[in-house]
Amino acid sequence: MQTKKVSTLKVFKSLVWPRRYVILIGLALLVISKLAALVLPWATRYLFDNVIVHQDSELLLIISAWVLGAIAVQSITSYILTRILSIEAHRIIAKLRVQVQEKVLSLPMHFFDQNKSGVLVRRIMNDVDGVRDILGTGLIQLIGGMVTTVVSLLFLFSISWELTLYVSIPAVLTGIIYLKSFTYLRPLFRKRREVNATVQGRLTETLGGIAIVKGYNSEKPETEVFEKGVYRIFKYVKKTMNTQALVNSVTGFLAGLAFAIVMWIGGNMVIQDELTIGEFLSFTLFLAYGFSPLIQIGRIGSLLTDAFSGLDRTEELMNLNSEADDEERTIVLKDLVGHIEFKDVVFSYNEGKEVLKGININMQPGSVTALVGTSGGGKSTIAGLVASHFSADEGTVLIDGSDLSKVVLNSYRSQLGMVLQNDFLFEGTIKENILFSKPDASIEALNAAVKSAYVDEFTDRFEDGIDTRIGERGVKLSGGQRQRVSIARALLADPKILILDEATSNLDVESELMIQQSLNNLLNGRTTLVIAHRLSTIQKANQILVIDEGMIKETGTHDELIEKKGTYFDLFTLQSKI
Repeated sequence: MQTKKVSTLKVFKSLVWPRRYVILIGLALLVISKLAALVLPWATRYLFDNVIVHQDSELLLIISAWVLGAIAVQSITSYILTRILSIEAHRIIAKLRVQVQEKVLSLPMHFFDQNKSGVLVRRIMNDVDGVRDILGTGLIQLIGGMVTTVVSLLFLFSISWELTLYVSIPAVLTGIIYLKSFTYLRPLFRKRREVNATVQGRLTETLGGIAIVKGYNSEKPETEVFEKGVYRIFKYVKKTMNTQALVNSVTGFLAGLAFAIVMWIGGNMVIQDELTIGEFLSFTLFLAYGFSPLIQIGRIGSLLTDAFSGLDRTEELMNLNSEADDEERTIVLKDLVGHIEFKDVVFSYNEGKEVLKGININMQPGSVTALVGTSGGGKSTIAGLVASHFSADEGTVLIDGSDLSKVVLNSYRSQLGMVLQNDFLFEGTIKENILFSKPDASIEALNAAVKSAYVDEFTDRFEDGIDTRIGERGVKLSGGQRQRVSIARALLADPKILILDEATSNLDVESELMIQQSLNNLLNGRTTLVIAHRLSTIQKANQILVIDEGMIKETGTHDELIEKKGTYFDLFTLQSKI
């Protein structure tokens, strides 16, 4: 995937400019705060040259009041400023997270096949955090430092332009060093984020599959994998820290050099009466105030560089084409009849390795088509094509005569239902999981789905009924109970086309009998594609297709295939004996 860097101008246009009024208020407060901070070095000159020399108590009172007032102004404005920009930064972060999550969900299925969910979670939640540093602390310190430096420079020139020119040399060198270091650090920060996301993604998978890890005594191998990842992160952390340490040391030396120049040349100017003691001390304080932001730029720059590396990765996601971006998808399906047809369909996940080889299928509206065969034969791929998870490489998949690759997906998927072998349930209540397919469903429709799928058979035994919380992935329910919740969810959606992928595979005998009765209601009037290993569940299918090595080897009803005594006959006979 090609990396596209986020330019400072683009960040300004997309993030800062739309909130320019809040930012301008913040900047106004920032300028006031920084100018107030310069009252102290300004007052020092008059303290030594006027108050102390002439013992002017009245002027001392005035100067002290100015300094106290400046400190109060600085404290108040800094507090308000931090609140305004920090809150605004977090508001933008929240908005960006929603935009990135929405974008990720709009991406095609093959994107999720290539990217771990844990990595994507980190990219959605963490990569946009850099906005806080761009609009929050980093912006305050960077712009505030620039204001302080510029104003301090003006005061320095007003006190002694000759001395100011001398100390400008270390300051310019410091700026050049920082610019070079930021260019070097940005790709390192980006790579560190990538590795960090990968390691956290694997850790998420390990914890999610902890039962398998423990079941196969794989704690040590998983720890070794995690350890390698952690030390890869450490490698990039070490590089960035070494660079930052070197830069800070060099710039610290240059700052010391600037003060040594002031001490030597400025001291001689005081001896020769070219500067007063007050001017010399004031110059030194203004130099400290002006040079200090340059020293801080190392830390600020690292924050901003890391922030931009995160936004680089966010921009990379946002630039991907979503399913809705396909300009060829212009056909809107309003009221499906449910006629599905495969014409010479060829499909491969990897180039040169065809999974489907010239498939032809005709599924009449309201009919049940069952796919059987050995694992890896192409059954799930056919279901994936019907579900529009991907498009055929060659040939055509037609829905009511329309090419599915040219159909607006929302108009099609809103009339599609699915019950998968390991159907996913969300952490929450049984009710919330059933309503997932149709959140605005009526209580009557919900209750009908619950009864038709025999969900009430077990929820009636629960203290909270369908409001019982089921834990992550429905862990508190048995396999059969989870499957019935999934079927209720499909029933509530009332789809025109239904895909059942091993819908009864996780059920005990008693549950299977219940589900078979509810499936009869679910299948009625709907075009249904069934993938099944239990051949006893598909004997009433209108047509059964035996899929093997990406091709249809046999076609017919259950009775017709039994009479042929081919592959289906062998499979059915074997299962009957078992």
